[in-house]
Amino acid sequence: MSLWLILIIVGVVMLVLGVAVEAAQVLIWVGVAVIVVSLIMTLINRGKTRV
Repeated sequence: MSLWLILIIVGVVMLVLGVAVEAAQVLIWVGVAVIVVSLIMTLINRGKTRV
């Protein structure tokens, strides 16, 4: 499983259960940030290989 997927799933489960809501929101945002950074890195690497 991907790191971002695990972070988002754990965050959503914590939100649904109402446990540590602030920590759950942080986990979800960190998961989203990991997705965005990995997509940017993929696009940068793809651009370098074409040149």
